[in-house]
Amino acid sequence: MPHNTLIRHVHAATMLPGSDYGLLRDAALLIRDGRIAWLGRETELPAGLGDCEEVDGEGGWLTPGLIDCHTHLVYGGDRSHEFEMRLNGASYEEIARAGGGIRSTVAATRAASEVELFTASLRRLDGMLREGVTTVEIKSGYGLDLETERKMLRVARQLGEARAVRVRTSYLAAHALPPEYQGRADDYIDACIDWLAVLAGEGLVDAVDAFCERIGFSREQVERLFKAAKGLGLPVKLHAEQLSDSGGAKLTAKYGGLSADHLEWLDEKAIAAMAESGTVAALLPIAFYCLRETKVPPIAALRQAGVAMAVSTDCNPGTAPSSSPLLALNMACTLFGLTPSEALTGMTRYAAKALGLLEETGTLAVGKRADVALWRIARPAELCYWLGGEPLWQRWHEGRMVLPSAH
Repeated sequence: MPHNTLIRHVHAATMLPGSDYGLLRDAALLIRDGRIAWLGRETELPAGLGDCEEVDGEGGWLTPGLIDCHTHLVYGGDRSHEFEMRLNGASYEEIARAGGGIRSTVAATRAASEVELFTASLRRLDGMLREGVTTVEIKSGYGLDLETERKMLRVARQLGEARAVRVRTSYLAAHALPPEYQGRADDYIDACIDWLAVLAGEGLVDAVDAFCERIGFSREQVERLFKAAKGLGLPVKLHAEQLSDSGGAKLTAKYGGLSADHLEWLDEKAIAAMAESGTVAALLPIAFYCLRETKVPPIAALRQAGVAMAVSTDCNPGTAPSSSPLLALNMACTLFGLTPSEALTGMTRYAAKALGLLEETGTLAVGKRADVALWRIARPAELCYWLGGEPLWQRWHEGRMVLPSAH
């Protein structure tokens, strides 16, 4: 049954372009049939709104629900030992080449049952929801065989059914070379393409991703996968320029990709290509922090070129063991130099763009889905300021209110 809600006595960070945060003070917002039906100053509320539940925001702040546009939320096992190895001097590449890294998680994920994966992943998802997330992207890529990739994507879909959150899936079988394909990377890409057709046919894939890197796959191999994705009508995105300049971001732009992610080694030509194609730069500061990287993505150049910059947790067991979007916002500011307004835009409007959902969500505007967060804060910058704390007051997903502690 449709439920109408009027949220009053609030300020709104609409995240619409034109000013920092798209500020609207002394505001009210009407939700009708799961959509934003009216938004404006409370003194201008129209008469005849009909029956609706009223929520007194007590001077709090409304924002769009947060969007985590790059996560590896579904996985088995634990890699805390690799954290110790890195602190003792081993590099990420050295650990990966020794059989650790992604391959370690692959073994654990293959061994886990669907129920075990769902239970473990749900705990991580709940942490995100308690911090205002209403949309999350979840990748496969820890299966590296058809059955486990299917298992991961099925769990991702189940998470979206179990909680009030929108889940977008990305097929990431081209994440690492599995042991059974050692020395046969081209054959493995052939297999990834075959599996993609099967899983897309089962309705499990919303987008296609890959890892273009020295310890991943070459530009030429990724392009074969991208061509297959385009043939199936699926958008593409890419882990690009994280450890070296492999030409991945420029390739993603060539295929009109939704986003190129990481980007520490991004060059000027790739930035220009992304600006022209509208490809979003997805920044992952928690992974940068955990890997103790020193080469910062070229933020000033991206800003100058007008490339949209999204911010995400990159939640994963090896290099970003965090389900806290608010921590990612803080690190985007403290480590990468984004302003709080840029960072919050990166986890709302530009994160929606990175998932191809900007027409539906990411800003507070009439007609958009009522994915809304209400915060006990004095100003929007607090969302990037606090380390810890629980600023979320209430959360609405498609117009349905879900308290931070409830699902």
